[in-house]
Amino acid sequence: MVFRFGLGGEQEPTMEDIHAQQGRRPSAVEAMANNRRRKSVSDKVVTGAAQITTRQSIVPVALVTILFFMWGFAYGLLDVLNKHFQEVLNISRAESSGLQGAYFGAYFIGPLTYSGWIVRKFGYRWTFITGLCIYGVGALLFWPSGVKRSFGGFCGSMFVVGSGLSTLETSANPFIATCGPPKWSELRLNLSQAFQAIGTVVAPVLASYVLFKNVGGENGKSLQSVQWVYLGIACFVFLLAVVFFFAPIPEVTDADMADQAEMTTAATGYEDKPLRKQYTLFWGVAAQFCYVGAQVAIAGYFINYATEVKPSLTSAQGSNQLAIAQALFAIGRFTAAIAMKFLKPRLILLTYMTGVIIFIAAAIGSHGNAGIATLSLVLFFESCIFPTIFTLSLRGLGRHTKRGASFLVSSVSGGAVFPPMLGAVADARGTRIAMCIPLAGFLVAWSFPIYLNIFKAKELDGFRKSRVGIDAAFDKDSRLGSVSVETGKGFRENHLEITPTNKSV
Repeated sequence: MVFRFGLGGEQEPTMEDIHAQQGRRPSAVEAMANNRRRKSVSDKVVTGAAQITTRQSIVPVALVTILFFMWGFAYGLLDVLNKHFQEVLNISRAESSGLQGAYFGAYFIGPLTYSGWIVRKFGYRWTFITGLCIYGVGALLFWPSGVKRSFGGFCGSMFVVGSGLSTLETSANPFIATCGPPKWSELRLNLSQAFQAIGTVVAPVLASYVLFKNVGGENGKSLQSVQWVYLGIACFVFLLAVVFFFAPIPEVTDADMADQAEMTTAATGYEDKPLRKQYTLFWGVAAQFCYVGAQVAIAGYFINYATEVKPSLTSAQGSNQLAIAQALFAIGRFTAAIAMKFLKPRLILLTYMTGVIIFIAAAIGSHGNAGIATLSLVLFFESCIFPTIFTLSLRGLGRHTKRGASFLVSSVSGGAVFPPMLGAVADARGTRIAMCIPLAGFLVAWSFPIYLNIFKAKELDGFRKSRVGIDAAFDKDSRLGSVSVETGKGFRENHLEITPTNKSV
């Protein structure tokens, strides 16, 4: 018997499934009242969660934001471990990229197979719980890897950790993007991911001065602090899995997203299309693959770059410089989130992406403090790119939202491709010259915001005008939108242009 993951869309609702339920559409209040039921919800059921207001979304979004902090912390530890393992285990820079390869390689497998299947089959709550449990098991595996001083064991443990985190991302990113008014989708995800950035700031500082302070002791043989840190992480994530079992997590189904997309038709020109014709999604996946690969490569070799362009720096001081750069990254995300309250996300994405390219080019040609400063500014402008590409790529997917999110999360596997290339060039020509590798990735990613601003501006701006989940009157009046019985094609008018037709239910 072949286990199927629904990659062909078998788990997605058809438009006929959705229209058949629109004679009695549940409200957002009903969706929130049902969120404490810990049973799985069919992705083909309209729950009413598409109309959740900002106030109703605060608690579940806050809980999921804790997960963003967790994997920001795990990612921050990864960058520091990269440099420590080079010294303690006597491996080259190219070999140390095996950690990134294992961590991000898991992102290619999970979202397109088991984690994508779980989120569509059982919903967000059980995907959160499953991801946390896998993450916990991976953290526990660091103990025997440390005892054996096995770099291969650490890479295997990191692969399991990455599997757990990729499962969390498969659910957390689309959940934040869809849990609340669609108008503020980009703002919500950038704000939540800003706490992930805080985790990446805290991790290098704690790693250098507290957690991994004694790594390399006992003539370079001790890795006990690494073992204890990951044991503590394992205990915490298992406890968090219990919290999510009881947490109020509303299930936003693909049927809900299709229903929501139809409510915005007048403003966006939404049309239901098969996934293979969602060209913006696939361009976004390619851009995300190259962007994440470049971002991970820079973060993984930031300390190497800092100690190379300024030889007087120690690795610990380089770690401090990384913490400063990650702080700029966090500030950039909060700044972008605030800016999205007033400016169009497509324009912010283009501006930040242009800033990244300018400063990475400057870093390649700089030395000393100037080089460190320009590379740090690259991290500032990187800040909003991942969540903004993610949300803009999901716009208008409707019933394909969860499957589209799986493709976008799988593109994070670019982090397994770029670091080895940068490491190989760094061993041969130096880290500063090797920064040409992420520059190439950024140039590919830059094409996406250019495409959006030239060809998709009107559609994307239409979502910014949507009043779904914002005006109480709209939630009530939107029920007057029409669904043709003869054609079976659903159509929800914008709240400014509601016109029921002659044959509607």
